[in-house]
Amino acid sequence: MSNRLTRIYTRGGDKGETSLANGNRVSKASLRVEVLGAVDELNSALGVLDAHLRYERKVVHPFVREIQNRLFDIGGELAVADSEYVVIQAAMVEALECELDQLNEQLPPLKEFILPGGNIAAAHCHMARAICRRAERLFVALQESEAINPEAMRFLNRLSDYLFVYARSLANEDGACEVFWQKSR
Repeated sequence: MSNRLTRIYTRGGDKGETSLANGNRVSKASLRVEVLGAVDELNSALGVLDAHLRYERKVVHPFVREIQNRLFDIGGELAVADSEYVVIQAAMVEALECELDQLNEQLPPLKEFILPGGNIAAAHCHMARAICRRAERLFVALQESEAINPEAMRFLNRLSDYLFVYARSLANEDGACEVFWQKSR
């Protein structure tokens, strides 16, 4: 593989614009760049979760890395900004659903609302879930004005569900408990 970047800074963004992968210049405040940023933030939050699982708990969960790669693919679709460039496929959404179903089958039935937390790993996962929801909302807003791969939207929607179930699984994994909402009296 050749070097992708020979210099990290280009000075091209000093006036508030950035280049998409297709060469078009856009405002850094554009909705497309907002979505790209939210997807990148989500990927970073998953990196924190993965690092915690690997180094603090000595657990390897390869599906977290799989998700990170798919998020990079979504970022690529957004950066290319061409409705003909499609990476995320229905099969990827179905794989996510399969993982979600397998995790959910192992959990006790959900009878109460859950507060984010339970243990550090579950809290990191809940944070990623919240970021995923924001990315999803921004994606919907962009989809209202531009043609975007609908499978990428489905992937983000299912991913937030997966992260909720995964957070529950992590909270129950080491004897910790989920934190249930207590109604005001």
